[in-house]
Amino acid sequence: MPYKDQFIDEDATVITRLEQAGAVLVAKLTMGTLAMGDVWFGGKTRNPWDTENGSSGSSAGPGSATAAGLVGFSIGTETCGSIVSPSTVCGITGLRPTYGRVSRYGAMALSWSMDKIGPMCRSVEDCALVLDAIYGLDGKDGTVVDIPFNWDSDLDVRNLRIGYVKDDFEKDRENARWKANDEAALEALRSFGLELIPMELPDYPIGVMSIILNAEAAAAFDEFTRSDTDDLLVRQTDNAWPNSFRKARMIPAVEYIQANRLRTLVMEAMAELMSRIDVYVVPSSVGDNSLLTNLTGHPAVVVPNGLSDDGTPTSISFTGKLYGEAEALAVAKVYQDHTSFHLKHPDLKNNG
Repeated sequence: MPYKDQFIDEDATVITRLEQAGAVLVAKLTMGTLAMGDVWFGGKTRNPWDTENGSSGSSAGPGSATAAGLVGFSIGTETCGSIVSPSTVCGITGLRPTYGRVSRYGAMALSWSMDKIGPMCRSVEDCALVLDAIYGLDGKDGTVVDIPFNWDSDLDVRNLRIGYVKDDFEKDRENARWKANDEAALEALRSFGLELIPMELPDYPIGVMSIILNAEAAAAFDEFTRSDTDDLLVRQTDNAWPNSFRKARMIPAVEYIQANRLRTLVMEAMAELMSRIDVYVVPSSVGDNSLLTNLTGHPAVVVPNGLSDDGTPTSISFTGKLYGEAEALAVAKVYQDHTSFHLKHPDLKNNG
């Protein structure tokens, strides 16, 4: 609500590059307030698969609009799940690039060390096309690294070392259909001639590092909180941003530094793991992978892998090496080429 009438008289780097590539801006879409959920000052962004429910977030509008066929593709942001989650519930293909791959100039910050910008599309190849247009140095975001994106749609992924997080696939799930869809995805990949290597993620207390995100977000919205502007936000629940910002002021400096020391250890462990694996497959909504890889900056591709019993989409995720989007996309493309889940669309006539 505080930004309802805000107008910024400049374009973000991502927008400039898309326009230079020939894209046409046709809509500015809703997102969860200050990058959380699907509730904003105008209400809830609805899911085209089930209009009684929201489209997750924070990239709620991009997920919903792309799934509904209102746009050819959209741009989302992710700090900890905000591309992967709405892509999942809206049944689209999303790419969270490596931290430092795409300039964030012109985007509102939430967490300087975790924020990322990426495409939300209907197919893996669309994600590759959009990433190719937006990545790279712009001289305005100092975190961006000059590393090429060498997309090869004909890459023989059988030459890649592909892992899967065995424990996460074996965990019990409330949604039995989703678990079955994940297991079927693994079998499908094996049937394409891919050898899947069982692996484990680094064994560290990943959850405790969430205070890094909370502290950075509170710092980004420090004046917003101290001026009581946060009182204007619609959501004021315990875990909504206004109360997270307020509580984050109580995080001891010692604990924040310890969390970042732990983050360094996890980064080192992931570097060692990814020296033996090119891409790994993981359930999209199980375990610590989302927080872990957002902290370490690794890229992820999320693709639909079926429907739940209630007819809403489920998804599977492919995680790549740092700046290894091309390989992660290539494996995801093989999955899409041999399945048709990304071709399913919500029935808009009979759904709200």
